Amino acid sequence: MRSIDPHDGQLITTWDPLTPDQLHTRVEVAALRFQSWRRLPLAARTEHLRNLATDLRARETHLAEIMTREVGKPITEAEAEVRKCAWVCDFYAERAAEFLAPRPADVGDDDEAMIRFDPLGIVLAVMPWNFPLWQVLRFGAPALAAGNVLLVKHAPNTMGCGIAIEEVAREAGLPEGCLTNLLVGVEHVGELIEHPAVAAVTLTGSDRAGRAVASQAGRALKKSVLELGGSDPFIVLEDADLAAAVSEGVRSRTLNSGQSCIAAKRFLVAEPVAEEFIARFVEAMKALKVGDPRERDTQVGPLARDDLRAALTDQVRRSIDAGATLLCGGEPIEGPGFYYPPTVLTDVTEDMPVFAEETFGPVAAIKVVADADEAVAVANRSPLGLGASLFTADLDGARRLAERIEAGCVFVNRMTASDPRVPFGGVKASGYGRELGVFGIREFVNVKTVWVHRPS
Repeated sequence: MRSIDPHDGQLITTWDPLTPDQLHTRVEVAALRFQSWRRLPLAARTEHLRNLATDLRARETHLAEIMTREVGKPITEAEAEVRKCAWVCDFYAERAAEFLAPRPADVGDDDEAMIRFDPLGIVLAVMPWNFPLWQVLRFGAPALAAGNVLLVKHAPNTMGCGIAIEEVAREAGLPEGCLTNLLVGVEHVGELIEHPAVAAVTLTGSDRAGRAVASQAGRALKKSVLELGGSDPFIVLEDADLAAAVSEGVRSRTLNSGQSCIAAKRFLVAEPVAEEFIARFVEAMKALKVGDPRERDTQVGPLARDDLRAALTDQVRRSIDAGATLLCGGEPIEGPGFYYPPTVLTDVTEDMPVFAEETFGPVAAIKVVADADEAVAVANRSPLGLGASLFTADLDGARRLAERIEAGCVFVNRMTASDPRVPFGGVKASGYGRELGVFGIREFVNVKTVWVHRPS
């Protein structure tokens, strides 16, 4: 296993994977820890989360530097990711008692019934590289608060981030076995899912990986949550505030250098404002600073791996060959590192790769539509359904349109984002289950009915 610096293509470090005996020991330690962690009072578990939040903030610079070096994430975005991780820990420390409190059910005067939310056990997390801290703690903070323990199989190119998460958790006082990073490859995921001590699995990644994990979890009859890819529509209607739509659209399309499942990818713009929106959007994309992610004014860094850049380049070239018009960017930046420029394509049809496939990089595909009805119809024809953004001055109309859009979340007059206070997840090929909010903490619990009959 090795990490490559996306800025210059140089090797950062290598790690030896765990031996079978080492892997077995780590799973057994987690299984033993669950028995004591689940019995720890909720107030004590949430105090550990508060301590973790404090330590994350104290080590913001160190953790951000690791992310920037392994992923190429601009340093200011990496710092923001650490702060968001601290926030989600604090959020569940404050709200877990409310979310997990037993609920009474009305079963008459003679009996009583309570609905409990008890932990499941070990939750295996198969994690991606693009938000290497946030995506672990996004599911991990509520799972820990609920009394579960975590096994994390991180992406091979961000093992440094995975190791750092475990180190910070230990230093914050989380007992050994609560959050365990596994230095293993994807070939071990199936055996981990089947392990008797593992109760559930969550994956953030591609639909291909999701299908494999769902199949393995199904055979083992274990709960799974999948947060998969997205090809999010960004709808701009005739009455939209164009300045806000351009600003949010550029930010959404280039966050983490465009490597985000909930980035704006398919821009659907109403014909009356299309010409002005496109002109403004292209100007704003051209103005972004692309460069060394360690420099604080860099807005777009390199892509995380060279194969990712090659795949994106191929999608753009095939789309141009099919008739798309290139307005800026479009070719890898020469020199060291895995850089790709902000790119805008128009005259895009629904069967072109940049529209029909998920693009992971700073490439915006713009399609002009007649009105809101056509925008919703085009948005819904995608097999993916993670998030959507809608820009309009008609807020009542936006609420009605949001009901029609097939996505896990719809944001009106702002970019799509994950937030601890509300559930996050997709529909269709974007996966199932939810993270965050009250629904997120209840994904990995046993919703248990306790019925008490009072003898006469």
